[in-house]
Amino acid sequence: MAMVCLSDFEAYAKKYLPKIAWDFFAAGADDCSTRDENILAYKRIHFRPRLLRDVSMMDIGTKILGTEISFPVGIAPTGFHQLAWPDGEKSTARAAKAMNTCYIASTYSTCTLEEISAAAPGGLRWFQLYIHRNRAVSQQLVQRAEALGFQGLVLTADLPYTGKRRDDVRNGFRLPPHMKLKNLEGAFEVCKMSPSFHSLLDPSVTWNDIYWLRSLTHLPIIIKGILTKEDAELAVRHGVQGIIVSNHGGRQLDGVPATIDALVEVVEAVQSRVEVYLDGGIRKGSDVLKALALGAKCVFIGRPALWGLAYKGEEGLQEVLRILQDEFRLSMALAGCASISEIGQHLVQFSKL
Repeated sequence: MAMVCLSDFEAYAKKYLPKIAWDFFAAGADDCSTRDENILAYKRIHFRPRLLRDVSMMDIGTKILGTEISFPVGIAPTGFHQLAWPDGEKSTARAAKAMNTCYIASTYSTCTLEEISAAAPGGLRWFQLYIHRNRAVSQQLVQRAEALGFQGLVLTADLPYTGKRRDDVRNGFRLPPHMKLKNLEGAFEVCKMSPSFHSLLDPSVTWNDIYWLRSLTHLPIIIKGILTKEDAELAVRHGVQGIIVSNHGGRQLDGVPATIDALVEVVEAVQSRVEVYLDGGIRKGSDVLKALALGAKCVFIGRPALWGLAYKGEEGLQEVLRILQDEFRLSMALAGCASISEIGQHLVQFSKL
């Protein structure tokens, strides 16, 4: 079957992944309202295309924190890539490098940071951090990532505790015996993903811990999980370099806004003082264009990256990125934008419905 759009990869992954793995990747919290709203919210945003503009030459490249990427779509941090493909995060790193974009590697990778780094030398990689009760473990992870050439540190701020994902509870989700949380091996007695594992996360983390992180590393710090102007302003005040507007794919607090709806408030609050990115609900190139029109510098994909891996590993993920790239270029051209700099809020309107 020809893979024409991202939902084709979703259908393939749902059909061929083991049920427990599919349920884990697909899970949202509680009723999954926020997970589904992330996608539905894009349908309420309409374009105001401009016509008869020269779009014979298209430039879709951009920069994030000063580094050039081929187009404004990166790979969001997600855990346990070996559940989707045997080579796991190594394949993800290779696909991101081949497409010249950014990959945010998760603390909960099933490959080590060293393996990820060696798989795609010179690729643009950021490291996503959860702060654990044992601060020494988090400190070592940050220092390992910096030594390996990771170029940004992404602190996930919306997980003091794990959201209630009903299918995972029903399935008694845990990693298969042959998989490990490679970056945490030896750090804890529990290195299997079991219900007790997330109890190792530190729920006492506050904004003051940004200063602690800054004392450990020269890497730029990006905060992931912000949905309000109040927290966006606090992030700027605490000296971070970037914000990812994110609701954890709808996996944490159910009933928060779709990220595309929260984006405008955050962008207005930061007043261009830091770069603002977004994840959640991106399924088409036109979604990327809507996010950029509303002020995102770049978007990151989570579940679609896993679907690509499930399809054909590195090759499948490259195909997902290529489809998004082609759709984004086409949407830009049809909306009358020849370069990223021409994209702005004038390009979209919210549905009156």
